[in-house]
Amino acid sequence: MPLQSTRCLMPLADRGPLRAMFLVTSLPVGGAETLLVNLIRRLDRQRVAPHLGCLKQLGPLGEDLAREIPTQAQLLKSKYDVGIVWRLAQLLRRERIDAVVTVGAGDKMFWGRLAARYARVPVILSALHSTGWPDGVGRLNRLLTPLTDGFIGVAAPHGEHLVKQERFPAEKVFVIPNGVDVARFRPRPECRAALRYELGVPADAPLVGIVAALRPEKNHALFLKAAQLVKEKFPAAHFVIVGDGPERAGIEALRSELGLNHCVHLLGTRSDTPELLAAWDAFALTSHNEANPVSILEALACGVPVVATRVGSIPETVVPGETGFLATPGSAVEVAAHLTTLLADRALAMKLGRAGRERVVARWSLDAMVQGYTELIEELYEGKARRGRSGESAKQAAAPPDAEPAERAAQRASTSE
Repeated sequence: MPLQSTRCLMPLADRGPLRAMFLVTSLPVGGAETLLVNLIRRLDRQRVAPHLGCLKQLGPLGEDLAREIPTQAQLLKSKYDVGIVWRLAQLLRRERIDAVVTVGAGDKMFWGRLAARYARVPVILSALHSTGWPDGVGRLNRLLTPLTDGFIGVAAPHGEHLVKQERFPAEKVFVIPNGVDVARFRPRPECRAALRYELGVPADAPLVGIVAALRPEKNHALFLKAAQLVKEKFPAAHFVIVGDGPERAGIEALRSELGLNHCVHLLGTRSDTPELLAAWDAFALTSHNEANPVSILEALACGVPVVATRVGSIPETVVPGETGFLATPGSAVEVAAHLTTLLADRALAMKLGRAGRERVVARWSLDAMVQGYTELIEELYEGKARRGRSGESAKQAAAPPDAEPAERAAQRASTSE
């Protein structure tokens, strides 16, 4: 199947909004998935008209978006379904897509870029959200680098990772920091009593929580081990896990093994994350690897101090002694010690929380992230449109003055006979 060249492009000033297809595997409830939903919903429809493509099922968040924007799902029949290139290319042509943004690594990054190239989509981008699994870029995906206009990192250190570790050309790496809706995620003192009542715990019980999909890289086992240590100093403390995923059974088993069934609450998927976060005394994230996790930004925006492992770009948001504390990856002792510090000193916890919100408002707003995506798509499109016009002008200038189309010349010759 031959790869096609870019189609003729109208200048932005002479056309309507650019049509952008965001391509994912599915949209379950998770940090990166919620981030994408917020981005799509906040886009200015007069500049970028979003579409959603899911290789597999829509997922809960995808079902919500399907009520708002054009959406396609179940595009991939199997892992080696090469027919997806043709089917997806047909979809991209039919919807007249101007930009494809693959979100995450794996199949969608590979098949999405191939189909976009075959469909002559002007702008092809890949957004990545991690410094390891599940966003590790394999050899096949790396081979498609020449077809890609840009790779999007979520923080400056993440951008450096994409250049140094993933070996993408520096001129093709763009950093657009994750952002949160700071009007939705904000301090809400009234939520403290409401959540404790829901959980059936004392109104003054210390609460520590984590929001993360129940996947291996989030390392909930470390969270539980730290909780066990915190209980030794604060017997009244309770712990909340928000999220769902394949590790749920293992987490439940470890909770029971550590004797924490009475104080660790698995709430599953929730739609009221802002209210839950605002009720906690501290937030913890114990991941093996991260880039710029949105859950930390959301917690800080709610005025909640954070204890997290020192991985990825987390040190940009969690500044020790300023917005929270950092722990050595895998160290339950360090995580527990920092959480104990926050629970023992409520004034310190509130001070760090206030500083965390100020930092998020200043650097990681949702509006700034949306503007970054919009401008990048527009600039890449307009650059190609401009080069196309320059190339056409060059062809016309090189043609002989008396040149005429072959059809007209043949007609004149037959008439003269």
